[in-house]
Amino acid sequence: MTGFSFPIVPRYAEIDQQGVVFNGHYLTWFDEAMTGLFDHLDVSYPGLIGSGFDLQVVHSEIDYVSPVRWRDAVRVAVDCRHLGTTSFSLGFTVLAAGQAAPEREAIRGRNVYVVVSTEDWGKRPIPEKLRAALSSVAG
Repeated sequence: MTGFSFPIVPRYAEIDQQGVVFNGHYLTWFDEAMTGLFDHLDVSYPGLIGSGFDLQVVHSEIDYVSPVRWRDAVRVAVDCRHLGTTSFSLGFTVLAAGQAAPEREAIRGRNVYVVVSTEDWGKRPIPEKLRAALSSVAG
C-alpha cells in the first residue's frame, strides 16, 4: 500500500436513520480520495483534463465490514490494484475509529476507471505520467 490516505470527517448530513453513514456517500469519499492521491503523486486531476484526458468510472464495488458513525475519525487509504492499457483500478479501504475505540477496517471498495479523450470521449491509453505514478502505488 502507498501509505497514502485521505482524511474524512463524517458530517451529520451524511448519517442515515440507522445512525451510520449512508452507503452512497462512500463513492463520494472514494472520488475525493482518488483526487487526493493524484495530488499526492503530482498528477493533478485538473492537469490531466488540461492535457486532454479525463476519467470515467465504469465499475464500483463496496463491501461493508463495520459501521461508520457521525464524528468517527476516518481515513480512506488508496492503492492501485490493476493497470491495463486504457483502464486501471484503485482499491479503497475506509478506516474508522470511534471516541474510545481503536481504528478498524470499516469499508472496502474498488473503482475501475477508463481514460478518455476530452475531445471525443473515446478511450485512450493511460498517459505515461499517470501510468508511472500509479505504478508507484501498486498494491
